[in-house]
Amino acid sequence: MTEDAMKLFREMSQWGCSPGAETYLVLIRSLYQAARLSEGDEMIGFLRSAGFSDSLNRKAYYGFIKILCGIERVDHAMKIFRMMKGYGHAPGIKTYDLLISKLAVHNQGERANALFKEAVARGVPVSPNVYKVDPRYVKVKKKKEENKRETLPEKMARKRRRLKKLRLSFVKKPKPARRFI
Repeated sequence: MTEDAMKLFREMSQWGCSPGAETYLVLIRSLYQAARLSEGDEMIGFLRSAGFSDSLNRKAYYGFIKILCGIERVDHAMKIFRMMKGYGHAPGIKTYDLLISKLAVHNQGERANALFKEAVARGVPVSPNVYKVDPRYVKVKKKKEENKRETLPEKMARKRRRLKKLRLSFVKKPKPARRFI
């Protein structure tokens, strides 16, 4: 579906139509939803160069960040957040809450705390919460197995089991009997 939209977008100039701000915004949202991040960033550049930079307001940036957090691309959402601040749009409480919670869930507590402190310094009334880290993002330490020496009875039992498996591998397995009723 996104591919069809991109095709139509490219063909608009051949038909004598120029895309509007809403066309760009919908296309950017669609590209981000399809995880085509570089194309979405490129489309933001096209939108700015087409003279529609006033349509990139706080609400549009929040929509982009929400989509990126929804598809678990928190680092790219932070990039869009920095871009938002760079162009002079002050992030609101919803933007800060969304990013802080996603960073905390992704086991990036230091970045979440830094973002919380930044929000408090800017006067945004964010409330401190306790977040649960998603187990997918927790790095588990692997336990090193100590090389303990095998005792003689353990070694003999291991060899017996292995030889038994080897001998049984040469035996023809019986086929299951079919019953006729």
